[in-house]
Order: sequence, then C-alpha cells, then structure tokens
Amino acid sequence: KDMSERIAKRMKSISPSLTLAISAKAKAMKEAGEPVVSFGVGEPDFNTPDNIIAAAKAALDKGYTKYTPSSGLLPLRKAICEKFKKDNGLSYEPSQIIVSNGAKHSIYNACYAILDEGDEVIIPAPYWLTYPEVVKVCGGVPKYLYCKKENKFKFSAEELKAAITPKTKMLIFNSPSNPTGAVYNEEEVRAIAKVCEEAGIFVLSDEIYEKLCYNGVKPFSIAACSEKMKDLTIVINGVSKSYAMTGWRIGYLAAPKDVAKAIDSFQSHATSNASSISQYATLEALCSPEEEMQKMVAIFDSRRAKLLKLISEIDGVSGVEPDGAFYVMLCVSDLYGKKYGDKVIDGSIAFADLLLEEEKVATVPGISFGADDCVRLSYALSEADIEEGLKRISRFVKALA
Repeated sequence: KDMSERIAKRMKSISPSLTLAISAKAKAMKEAGEPVVSFGVGEPDFNTPDNIIAAAKAALDKGYTKYTPSSGLLPLRKAICEKFKKDNGLSYEPSQIIVSNGAKHSIYNACYAILDEGDEVIIPAPYWLTYPEVVKVCGGVPKYLYCKKENKFKFSAEELKAAITPKTKMLIFNSPSNPTGAVYNEEEVRAIAKVCEEAGIFVLSDEIYEKLCYNGVKPFSIAACSEKMKDLTIVINGVSKSYAMTGWRIGYLAAPKDVAKAIDSFQSHATSNASSISQYATLEALCSPEEEMQKMVAIFDSRRAKLLKLISEIDGVSGVEPDGAFYVMLCVSDLYGKKYGDKVIDGSIAFADLLLEEEKVATVPGISFGADDCVRLSYALSEADIEEGLKRISRFVKALA
C-alpha cells in the first residue's frame, strides 16, 4: 500500500497554530538566555485567584476525583445558567449546557454537531486562527468576510447579507474579538441577528472575552435578540480569560435542546467529562465576587492605553484601538518592500521573523488571522515589557531602508 496515504486526507487540510509555534520559538530563545519580549501570548499573565485554587484543593481533599456526567457537574451547569441569566438576560436549563475541555473544545463540538460535508461557514476576518481549521476538519467550507480597519475591523449587517449563499449554514461571531479587540454594540448585534433569522442560519457566538471590555463598551449576546435567534445560536464561553484559568481547561456552551443533546452524546464518546477538579474550581469562580477580575481588567486597560500611545509615536506603523480582549492589531504593510540589511520584508511572516531574530521581540503574523497587513500584539504582559518591546520595535522600523 502507498505509505503516503498513512494519514487521513482530512488532516492535510489543517494548518498548525502559528500562535503556538511563535510562542514556542520565543520560549526556547528565552530559555537559552536571550532577552525576549513576547507579545505573542494569548493568556492573562496573572495567577488564578487564591479562592479558586483553594476550591480545587478542597475538591482533591474530599476525593472529588471521579467521573462526572459527560455534560458536566449539575451544580456547575446550574451556576452557568445563573451566569447567563445575570450577565446576558438568557434563560437556559442545565440540560442545554455542556461543559468541555476549554472553549476551543466547545467550538469543535458545536461545529461537529451542526456541519455536514460542504456546508459553508461565514468567518469574519481577521479571525481567530482556529476557526477555519475546526470548520474544515468537520467537513465545512470556510467563507471569509473581510472587515476593514477603518470600521475597527467590524462587518455590517449589509455585508453579511451579501455574503450569505444557499450553502451557508453558520456564521462564527466573536465579540469581543481575538485578534482585533472589536466589540459590537447592541444595535449592531440586533441588525446582524435580523439577517441571520431571515436566512435561517446558525450563529456560533464566541463570547470568551466578554468580561474584558474598555471605554465603557458593553458586549451584547446575539442569543438575547429574540427567541428565534436564541434557537439558532450556540453561545460559547469559559473561564480561561476572565479568571486567568487557561491551564484548567474549562469551557462551556449553551445551545438549543436538540443541539445540546447531540453534543452531549458526541462528547460522552470523545472525551467523557472535563476534569472534575477543574469543574469544582470553575464553580467557585462563577459563584464568587468579581473584584479580582475587575482589578485585572483595570490593569489591562492601563496597558492598552500605554501600548496605543507608544505605537502612535512610531512612524510607518499604526494600531487599531481595541474595545475588548487584550490584543492590538499593528498595521505594518507600509513597511513592505523595505529591507533589513539584505532581507526584504514582503509580508507579516517576514516582519515577525526578522523582528524576533534581530530585536528579540515576538509577535504573531497577521496572515494566520487572514490579515497579512498586520501583526498581532498581546498586552497580557507587564508595562515595563511593553515599553521595552515598543522601544525595540521602533528601533527595528527605523533601521529599515
């Protein structure tokens, strides 16, 4: 048998994560003693709050180390229902909630349950780089809706309507957005919902960054637009970003009953339940006051302001102000065609590679988000590192000829 067929065809469509690759390279350089400043990381640089860690320890001491229901502990699913009611004005029953191994896993579950071979999925660009890969592996076809930086990387209801075809099954909607930090207001969300209702398409609403908003901006869940829209929406959320719990691997989704039932059935065979200890920690997170989180958001806001100010002082690049998450898209395409020594910068990968080699600054090339004119900077790092990193970026840009 031809050994080139050892790997399933579906695997050939998947690209490895550039974010993780850049982070690994930067980490290896750091471990080798190089003074790397990394803007690549997509996780809070704070430790998980003490009360959450204590809840996990208590769960261990009580012997809560066994299987849980595949959809998650009932008290946790009830707490998630309370969260949706309080924060989003959404009523769900515990049977409509599925707790998984991170929001990424929840996204995969949702796509696997909804998409058939050849179904088209509209993905606004710039997009989180995992969306197209998940859609492809589930048999779907990604269709990109390119958003302009002049509109803060947001699409309009009219643009969405024009992108829908008879094959469209789903829109992936991420507000606040990774990588752009874009947040859609209630009026914009309602206009988008109207288009989706008329077309009868599902919305996968990724709301993992909902607690990280600035400028007085408030996110609005598309499922709250109407009962019809709620029946077409799978809401994705989790505790990784809001509670600095990336390594605990807990995400969750809320879905119409038939969709939730299908997902639970699939997950029971794929992974069984998410970590029992992490579930008890998450229960504590959702039931505790949000003071620690609010402190973290205030620190992110201050870093965001510093980063935008320092970017504005560098000729040849510009930043698009984010209203949420902890990223800034740095527009660098005006530098394309210039050289660093004898090396030409012909796109975001070349820019990011040279910047890492020459100035020991790690960024994520925008090409992996469908935006080759940018690189993504995370501000989940200290203000001192932000200052040092931007000083090096400025020096790098000045050295281009």
